[in-house]
Amino acid sequence: MTSHTPATTAPRRRLLALAAAAIACTAALPLQAQTTHWPAKPVKLVVGYAAGGATDVIARLVAIKLGDQLGQPVVVDNRTGANSNVGAENVAHAPADGYTLYVYTIANTINASLYPKLGYDPVKDFEPIGMIAKIPNILVVNPKLPVKNLADYVRYAKESKDGITFASSGSGSSIHLSGEMFKMQSQLKMLHVPYRGSAPAVTDLLGGQVDSMFDNTPSALPHVQAGKLRAIAITSAQRSPLLPDVPTLAESGYAGFDVQSWFALAAPAGTPRPVVEQLNTALNKVLALPEVRNRLQELAATPDSGTPDKMRSFAAAEIKRWREVVKASGATAE
Repeated sequence: MTSHTPATTAPRRRLLALAAAAIACTAALPLQAQTTHWPAKPVKLVVGYAAGGATDVIARLVAIKLGDQLGQPVVVDNRTGANSNVGAENVAHAPADGYTLYVYTIANTINASLYPKLGYDPVKDFEPIGMIAKIPNILVVNPKLPVKNLADYVRYAKESKDGITFASSGSGSSIHLSGEMFKMQSQLKMLHVPYRGSAPAVTDLLGGQVDSMFDNTPSALPHVQAGKLRAIAITSAQRSPLLPDVPTLAESGYAGFDVQSWFALAAPAGTPRPVVEQLNTALNKVLALPEVRNRLQELAATPDSGTPDKMRSFAAAEIKRWREVVKASGATAE
């Protein structure tokens, strides 16, 4: 009896060979071809702070509209701890496929000098996508203090035997380092009083236990509007439309003073360029939406759209600037 190969075997072998060839061709395709259909699933946006804070509020605003632009949901994931380092490290070691993003902030550029060791590199481990917005700080004082403007503040600090105290949300925060930068420029006798968060610092400022604070605008604004705190200067280069009568530090005699909390979008290093460009285009469209701009303005934030290269250059300059301030202040991570 003569044996023979079943009729179905040869076609099956040809199908397997074709499938193997297809896989090989796909692997050989350039990155642009492999990312043509990105995103094909929801995108995760990691925030290094708890829900409810300025970073989280801005992230959720952008995430909803970014999802509309991309055609896939963008889901916020709060990974808190170590002044946003936990979230940053999580993203730095995530797959570079565009499905894990990070709200990169001023804290990451400060942490580069503040922490002796980090589980990530703030420059090498991230692919910049674009800037989102900036929020200035306000120099506020307790109304009982005999200080109506910056000139009064300087005079009071010089005439007081103990100088003047300024509170912050913690050593190394942008609120703290705003004060340290002003101290460096003014050469005033200023004592830093750190707290564990902005809320307890503001509480003691309202109670008169400390003299002043370079607080974030969204935190200080309600107290200023209620007359419980007096705003005497703002740290941005331009005045805020929410406080048009409050002068900038720059126009008050400290040329070039411009310190703002800022927020940007980044991905793990190595994320394909076509994905980065698609995200940048979508982000800039989101920031141009009237409803987004209006909501940001309510948060005292100014949209700051641009290219990935703009963000890269800005972050590098911030790392250099804060390294000098951290060194001069002697600030360390708590």
